[in-house]
Amino acid sequence: MGLPGPQERAPRQLGTLGTGNHFVEVCLDTEDRVWLMLHSGSRGVGNAIGSHYIAAAKKRCETDGIVLPNADLAWLPEGTPEFDAYVKAVGWAQDYARRNREVMLVRALRVLRGTVDPKHEDNAWAWLPDRAVNCHHNYVSREEHFGEQVWVTRKGAVSARSGELGIIPGSMGTRSFIVRGLGNPESFHSCSHGAGRVMSRGAAKKQITLAMHEADTAGVVCRKDADVIDESPRAYKNVENVMRAQTDLVEVVHELHGVVCVKG
Repeated sequence: MGLPGPQERAPRQLGTLGTGNHFVEVCLDTEDRVWLMLHSGSRGVGNAIGSHYIAAAKKRCETDGIVLPNADLAWLPEGTPEFDAYVKAVGWAQDYARRNREVMLVRALRVLRGTVDPKHEDNAWAWLPDRAVNCHHNYVSREEHFGEQVWVTRKGAVSARSGELGIIPGSMGTRSFIVRGLGNPESFHSCSHGAGRVMSRGAAKKQITLAMHEADTAGVVCRKDADVIDESPRAYKNVENVMRAQTDLVEVVHELHGVVCVKG
């Protein structure tokens, strides 16, 4: 038997972290207040949806006799059954990703509270919507910009509407930021999702040594073995430079530094 597909895996993987750059962190802000920050998504469902409908778009363009300079520029016309099915599927994946993060956050809070105060009443679900900053990245949204209704795809980006809170994570050993959007219309009310890679995973494994990784993550309780070299801080851009480049998109509300980082 082959491995189960995303449809079969999704129910079993709800509340799980995943691999790659996904993480759960315990952070401190500049006033030594404790934060829990996590990054995860639809656990492969979104990728499967994207792959399926990219293939459908290529087939549609071929059927319609549309000649493209590059096959990856294929699209699905709005109003077609394929387009409507894609939007519905993407919406489901985004809802799944949000619920996945909520389940993990509540579980992490229970562990933290149980460690600090075992007798504390467990009511994390009650206050979660008011106390958590939750934002999607790599998603599609129907919005109005410059007087027109458009579909916005934020790849490696998050929404940064005026007054909207967002998260810009760094990497293991670097700072992360809680930000407030400035609603810049030129960016379609968006900002960077994070530091972004400066090395491919393959290049990182060749160029970064364990000694470098250990030095760059000094003071952070995290994995320091060869299997996480591709996630080492120097595999990413300098998050300080990234923040300086988007002062017209967001303002910093809190600066966080990780003290414990759990990778999938």
